[in-house]
Amino acid sequence: MEIYIGTSFRLQGGEEMKVILFIILLLLSAPRIMAQSERSLVNEGVDLYKDKNYSESEIKFRKGIEKNPESYISNFNLGTSYYKQGKYDDAMKSFKNSLAKAKENDEKFSAHYNIGNTLLKDKKYQESIESYKNALKLKPSDPDAKYNLSYALKQLQQQQQQQQQNKNDQNKDNKDQNKDQNKDQNKDQNKDQNKDKDKKDQNKNDQQDKQDQQNKDNQQQKKNSPPPKISKADAERMLNAIKNNEQDMQNKMRRKVGVRVQTEKDW
Repeated sequence: MEIYIGTSFRLQGGEEMKVILFIILLLLSAPRIMAQSERSLVNEGVDLYKDKNYSESEIKFRKGIEKNPESYISNFNLGTSYYKQGKYDDAMKSFKNSLAKAKENDEKFSAHYNIGNTLLKDKKYQESIESYKNALKLKPSDPDAKYNLSYALKQLQQQQQQQQQNKNDQNKDNKDQNKDQNKDQNKDQNKDQNKDKDKKDQNKNDQQDKQDQQNKDNQQQKKNSPPPKISKADAERMLNAIKNNEQDMQNKMRRKVGVRVQTEKDW
C-alpha cells in the first residue's frame, strides 16, 4: 500500500513548495522488486531533502527516475531538489515532466503550482500567473496558490512600471543627447563659418596689402628710373625752341623800356 503525504515549505516572497513524501509499507511480492527499489531511492532522497542535503537528494531522485522514467513522484521530487539549489531551468524541466506523467488532479495541481513558483523565482511573472491560474482551476480554494497569484500580479505591475520608467528615461536621455549633439554641431558650424570669414577677410587684407606694396614699388621704381633718352634731333629742336623763346622775351623787354610813361601834371 502506498501513502502520499503532501507537505508545504514556505519560500521567500510567499512561495510554497509542495513536496510529496513517499511512505512505503513492506511489499514482498517478487514482481514489484524493481518498483520497490525506486521507492527506496525516493525515500532516501526525501530524508536527505528534509535534512537540507539537496545535492545528495538530487542524486537519489535521479536514480529513481533511472529505475522508472515514468514515475511522477521521482520527477516531481527531483524538481524540488533542483529548485532548492537554484537550478531553475532544471527544476522547470523536471516539474514539466512530472506534469506529463500526472494522473490525479492533486498531482497536476502540485506540478502547475511549482512550475509557477519556479517562473516566479526567475521573475517571469506573466508566465507564473498563468501557471497559478491553471493550479487554481484544479483547486480553487487553495490559499497558497491564491496568495502567490496575487503576489505575482503585484510583481508584474511593478515590473511593467519600471520598464515604462526605464523607457521614459531612455527617451529623455536620447532627447538630451540629440540636443547636445545639435548644439555642438551648430557651435562647430558657426565656428567653421567664422573661421572661413576670418580667412576670407585675411585673404582680402593680404591682397590689399600686396596691391599697396606693388603700387609703392611701382612709384619707387618710377622715381628711381633714369630719365628717358632724347635723340640728337629732338635735343637740337628743344634748344632752338628755348633760344627762340629767350629772343622773344628780350625783344619784349626792350619795347617796354622804350615806352614813355605819362605822369600827372604838376600844377
